Amino acid sequence: MRIGIDVGGTNTDAVLMDGQRVLAAVKTATTRDVTSGINTALAELKRQRAFDPVAIQAVMIGTTHFINALVEAERLAPTAAIRLGLPATASLPPMVDWPERLVRAISGRYYLCHGGHEFDGRHISELREDEIRRVAEDLRRHGIRSVAISSVFSPVNAEFEQRAAEILSEELPDVAISLSSEIGRMGLLERENATIINASLRELASQIVDGLAGSLEKAGITAPLYLSQNDGTLMDVEFARRYPVATFASGPTNSMRGAAFLSGVETCAVVDVGGTTSDIGVLRHGFPREATTEVSVAGIRTNFRMPDVLSLGIGGGSRVRSGDDGVTVGPDSVGHRLTEEALVFGGSTLTATDVAVAAGRAEIGDPSLVRGLDRSLVEAALRRIAKDVEDAIERIRTSPEPLPVIAVGGGSIVLPDEIGDSGPIHRPEHFAVANAIGAAIAQIGGEVDRIYPVEPGRRPAVLDEAKQEAVDRAIASGARPGSVRIVEVDEVPLAYLPGNATRIRVKAVGELQLEAADA
Repeated sequence: MRIGIDVGGTNTDAVLMDGQRVLAAVKTATTRDVTSGINTALAELKRQRAFDPVAIQAVMIGTTHFINALVEAERLAPTAAIRLGLPATASLPPMVDWPERLVRAISGRYYLCHGGHEFDGRHISELREDEIRRVAEDLRRHGIRSVAISSVFSPVNAEFEQRAAEILSEELPDVAISLSSEIGRMGLLERENATIINASLRELASQIVDGLAGSLEKAGITAPLYLSQNDGTLMDVEFARRYPVATFASGPTNSMRGAAFLSGVETCAVVDVGGTTSDIGVLRHGFPREATTEVSVAGIRTNFRMPDVLSLGIGGGSRVRSGDDGVTVGPDSVGHRLTEEALVFGGSTLTATDVAVAAGRAEIGDPSLVRGLDRSLVEAALRRIAKDVEDAIERIRTSPEPLPVIAVGGGSIVLPDEIGDSGPIHRPEHFAVANAIGAAIAQIGGEVDRIYPVEPGRRPAVLDEAKQEAVDRAIASGARPGSVRIVEVDEVPLAYLPGNATRIRVKAVGELQLEAADA
C-alpha cells in the first residue's frame, strides 16, 4: 500500500492505494503551516479505512511550500550568484531582471568571474581559482549562506562549475551550493535564475523535509518519503533537500497524472478546478506537455522543467459579483475559508460553489440557503465560467483536432457537462482527489537535455547514447530496471551553430522500486 498527498492552496487531499485500487480518499482544509493539515489528512485517512502503518510501502507528497515561499518572499536564505563567463556576459549581470523585493528578500549579491565554455566545449577563458577564493572571502564577510554557480554552456561541460564548487566547499564548508548544470536547460540567464531560486530555498527545503518526515513519524509510518516533481515523477528526500525548485508545479502535474490514471485517456486536455484557480494543461502519452519556452515564476524568467499549464482565477471559492458590466467570477477567492464564507455554509459571500449548488450540479452544505438566488444571475455566472474555460482550452490546443476534456478537482462541479467542440466533459471516479492519486502513482524519471555534434551517419548512435543515459539516470534515481521506458524524444537542429549541432532531449520513466520497503 502507498499513500498519496497533495497540498493545495485551499485543500489538502490524501488517498490510500493498494496497487491500482483506491481504498480511501479524504479532503481537508490546508492549514497555514501546511504540516498540521497533513497530520489531519493522515488521521482522517486512517479513520476512513484502518490500516497498519507498517504496511505502507511509500508516501508521496506534492507540496506548495516552496512556490509559496518564493511568491511571498519569505523564509529565503541570503544568497549569492557566481557566474563563470568573463570576459563574456558582463553586460547583463545576474538578477538583472528580478523584482527588487525578491533581490532584497535573498540579500542578493553577484560575482562575475572568468571561465565558461563554447557550445562545443572550447573554453571561453580559464577558471581562475584565486578569483574564486577571493569571492569566498567576500561571501564570508557578508554572511551569505547559499550560493548559485552558473557557467556559460555548463549543460555541455560542467567542469568549471564543479571545480568552483569544490573550492567554495573548501573555503566555506557550511554554505549550500547549487549548480546550474544540474537544474536548468540551455539559456544562461533563465538557467541562472532557476539556480538562484533553488539556492535561496535550500535552507527551507531541509526544514520542510524534516517537518514532513516528522508528520509521518507521528502517524507511525516508517516508509520512504518522496516528493512530486514538476514533470510528474518523484524525488527522494535527499534530492528534495538539494533541488526544492523541482517541486514548483507538482500540484497541477499531479492532477493531470491522476486524470490520466482515473480516465484511462492518455492524450487529452485536463481542467483541474480547485478552490482558488483552474489549471488547464495537455496530457501526451499520460504525461503533461512541458513548456518549451521560459516560464515566469514570481516574476522571474526560468527554464527548468515545468508543465505547460494555463491558470485561470476561477475556482470553487471564486467570488461572484453582478454589476453594470454584467456578472463576473473571480479572480479573487475565499480560498480555504469556503466552509465559513460561502452561502451554502451559512456565510455571506456569493461564490462559484453557491451558483453550482443553486443550479443543481452538486449537493454541498445546505442547498436551501441558495434556493432564493436569482435564476438569471446563476445562469450568467455559469455561462461566464464555461466561456472562460472554453477559451483557455482553445489557447492550449496545438491542432484543430478536438481534445477530450477530463475534469478533476473538487471545484469542477462549476463546469458544464459539455464544452465547445470538445464535446462531453468526463469526470472520472474520485475526480475530486485526482491530485493525491497522481502523487501516489507517480513514477521515477531520468532526463537528458544536451547539445550534441551529430556527424553524418551518426544520428542513430547519438540518439541511442542519449536514450541509454536517460534510462540509466532513471534507474539511478530508484526506478525498477525492467520497467523503464522512453516517453519523449525531441531533436532540434541548431543551424546557427557549427558542426551539425543538435539539441537532443530524452525522457525516460519507470516504476518506483519498492522491494526495499517490502523487506
